[in-house]
Amino acid sequence: MGEDNKFMKFLNDKLMGPMGKIASTRIVRAIMAAGLASIPFTIVGSMFLVLNILPTVFTSLTGFFNATFVKITDLYMIANQTTMGILALYFTIVIGYEYTRIIRDEAKVALDPVNGALLAVFAFFMTIPELVIKGGLFKLLNVNNDSGIVLNGWRNGAGGLDRLGTGGIFTGIIMALLAVKIYQIIVQKNWVIRMPEQVPSGVANAFTALIPTFVIAFVVLLIDGILIAMHTDIYNVIAMPFGFVTNLTNSWLGVVVIELLISLLWVLGIHGANIIGALITPITLNNLTLNAHGAHMIFAGEFNNMFVIIGGSGATLGLVFFMSFFAKSAQLKTLGRVALAPAFFNINEPIIFGAPVVYNPYLSIPFMLAPVVTSSLTYWSIKLGITSQIIAQMPWPSPVGIGAFLGTGGDWRSVILAVVNVIAAGLVYYPFARIYDKKLLAQEQANLEAK
Repeated sequence: MGEDNKFMKFLNDKLMGPMGKIASTRIVRAIMAAGLASIPFTIVGSMFLVLNILPTVFTSLTGFFNATFVKITDLYMIANQTTMGILALYFTIVIGYEYTRIIRDEAKVALDPVNGALLAVFAFFMTIPELVIKGGLFKLLNVNNDSGIVLNGWRNGAGGLDRLGTGGIFTGIIMALLAVKIYQIIVQKNWVIRMPEQVPSGVANAFTALIPTFVIAFVVLLIDGILIAMHTDIYNVIAMPFGFVTNLTNSWLGVVVIELLISLLWVLGIHGANIIGALITPITLNNLTLNAHGAHMIFAGEFNNMFVIIGGSGATLGLVFFMSFFAKSAQLKTLGRVALAPAFFNINEPIIFGAPVVYNPYLSIPFMLAPVVTSSLTYWSIKLGITSQIIAQMPWPSPVGIGAFLGTGGDWRSVILAVVNVIAAGLVYYPFARIYDKKLLAQEQANLEAK
């Protein structure tokens, strides 16, 4: 146990401190808020996409769909185009608002969150049109060929305006943070137009944002101009590291590292899913969109909640079954029965903090190992075509198998994979849980004898 405690202390000192600081930064909290706010839009948009592909999965429905839904496909797919198709816009709005609100509340700067959101959208939209230099002049791009359709600088894709979709999320994040930071600096320096106190607050706030708007316009245009002169733009610049990270997350090693980081943070008492999720959500959403158009990206959508961490972070559903039906100690048995229902919906805070998993060497090891096993099984199953790739976003609390079935467009093999993962994770937990259960039982018996 001494070595275990040293190991936990090492993790606490070397990992918890830095990651705890990252989690508490204003930027990460604003991005996390945007990810959470986007959930209803991604789910609704995905459901209409699932409806659109059902005939390809259940061929017996083809005749029925041809006579009904096919006739209004372009109508109901508007719901997909205005959710997944402009997801970068939602991210930009929320980050602009939340980042401004956090600065206002914590740094005590007189900022208006609505202004912050509008300035973020303004900066973001200024980066969308594509320009080129012809004859020494900046010209809006117009293209209509096999490479795509660009009309007056605005590129159209299968899901609508291309740069407003998931591929624009990182640009939206950067522009929102830049715009709000400029807004903050100008207000702190008092370089604003002040109105008399009797002027309504809405009017006063509008004039307060006037100079920041000019400065943001100048800064973004300067960035755009420099990059265009170099025959690129901010989207293409961001695409280079974004593409590298995307490729990394779609490798087996990259997926395993992500799962280990999530579990390690939880073991140290930090909400690993929220922190890492804030960083990878733009990637998984972009991959989801690519899959919806025929790609084969593995790490997409709710990859984790559908297959990897069934029962909650650490893939604890199998552990909860053991605790509920096989544990002999009163502590684990009682806790397992209380946590059983929430575990079916991927909620396991009662286990993480009640068993506990946090700072517990008996359960922290399988808590880290189980997601490695389940993510590996899932990765290779999708990679080898045994299970279909994820094409639709599902609510993260979807019960085991249901989210996997709908998220893969009705692939029944995904249900089998989800169940296999529950069993595999349970087998990882079993020897560790038994040892821990015996230890608790011995303690309980000793306490009874002492009385």
